[in-house]
Amino acid sequence: MKWVTRDFVHLDRVACPWLIKRFIDREAEFVFVPWGGESQRPADAIPFAIPGEPLGPHDAEGTTFTKLVKHYKISDPSIAEIAQVIHAGVEYVLHGYRPGADDRYGQIAVGLLAVSEGVLLLNESDNAIITASLPVYDAMYANFRAHQRLHDRDLKLPDSAGRGPTLTTQFLRGLLKD
Repeated sequence: MKWVTRDFVHLDRVACPWLIKRFIDREAEFVFVPWGGESQRPADAIPFAIPGEPLGPHDAEGTTFTKLVKHYKISDPSIAEIAQVIHAGVEYVLHGYRPGADDRYGQIAVGLLAVSEGVLLLNESDNAIITASLPVYDAMYANFRAHQRLHDRDLKLPDSAGRGPTLTTQFLRGLLKD
């Protein structure tokens, strides 16, 4: 299917294509219309982050990412964690939110924003930005998923003091294979 959003994708509108391609429509194609030119969108494309649409841009009802999660009934604790990161990132950019040292999702959001802005600088097209960003979101999902499995199984990371991260990495990779 075709999906359409406005051009100059960033954070929420990069996380959404990742969610769509990984959990909703693996064959998704993305089309971009200019800001103010939303009426130029293809009639056969599903709109997201476009004002006036059910899967509209972030607002008091949440980010577009959260709207997609709710609309498509995606119930995955790791996706819920990513939704919190995206929300914190939007709050940081638009509302001056500054996470405290104990706000894990806010801290991750600040780092994700830096990576997102770097990807914007390295790529000139929206499709290239999304393609370059997919591994970042895949990695964040894998991290949340491995730690969720660790928690669900009431396990603790092995002590790797003096042996580097190899033991921990192997342990977490094993959790992802189950």
